[in-house]
Amino acid sequence: MLKCIGIDPGLGRMGVATVLQDGRSFRLLSCGCIETPPREEMSSRLDIIFRKLGEQIENCSPDFMSVEKLFFGRNITTAESVWQARGVVLLLAARFGLPVFEPKPAQIKLAVCGYGTAPKEQVQRMVQRLLGLRDLPRPDDAADAIGAAITGFSLFAEKRRISGAGGNHATLSLR
Repeated sequence: MLKCIGIDPGLGRMGVATVLQDGRSFRLLSCGCIETPPREEMSSRLDIIFRKLGEQIENCSPDFMSVEKLFFGRNITTAESVWQARGVVLLLAARFGLPVFEPKPAQIKLAVCGYGTAPKEQVQRMVQRLLGLRDLPRPDDAADAIGAAITGFSLFAEKRRISGAGGNHATLSLR
């Protein structure tokens, strides 16, 4: 059995999910969002993320972390703040000694939905189906974090396969 903590980076709202893989099946252990008040200073908001995500990592004891890579078009201001929040995530991974996988958004959509341009609603529905959830995971940041975790298992298995380590963990095809 392996546990992955999946992260959908954000400053105002960061999706966080812990998924367990047991053989060929996945089980959601927790999911939600870390939210920071928009009127707070940047340093205070980053501290909130550091403390809350650190608590989550301590509580779930993951084997590795999967953090969605960022893609931004033209909004440099948004990109800068999200990059800073993502830096806190990577710092925590280093502090807890967690290997980190960084799937691109299209890789997550491909792994979860079968094609890399799937809309957010389809990601939510497929995550719900893959994990046998009664309700759609909400908000979409939480669903994206679950998708990042599921994709992380495939990347973890691929790394093990390439490095020659055995294992009977399910893999998802990423093309």
